[in-house]
Amino acid sequence: MIIPVRCFSCGKLVGDKWEDFARRVKEGEDAGHVLDDLGVSRYCCRRMLLTHVEIIDEIIQFYETGKKRQPRSGS
Repeated sequence: MIIPVRCFSCGKLVGDKWEDFARRVKEGEDAGHVLDDLGVSRYCCRRMLLTHVEIIDEIIQFYETGKKRQPRSGS
């Protein structure tokens, strides 16, 4: 959902690199080269960025749908 601030294994900061990484990969750059440019060299930190899935947009849809429903009156 939200990229963790630090790597789970070594504790290095990775959260501040997510936006640059995601933008550059979306523009078509190779993920490995982007990680090298950002200074992410450890396997554990690279996995944090490579395997992250941004699902917040999908979750928000369910939340908004739930708010649109009107509560049933108890009878």
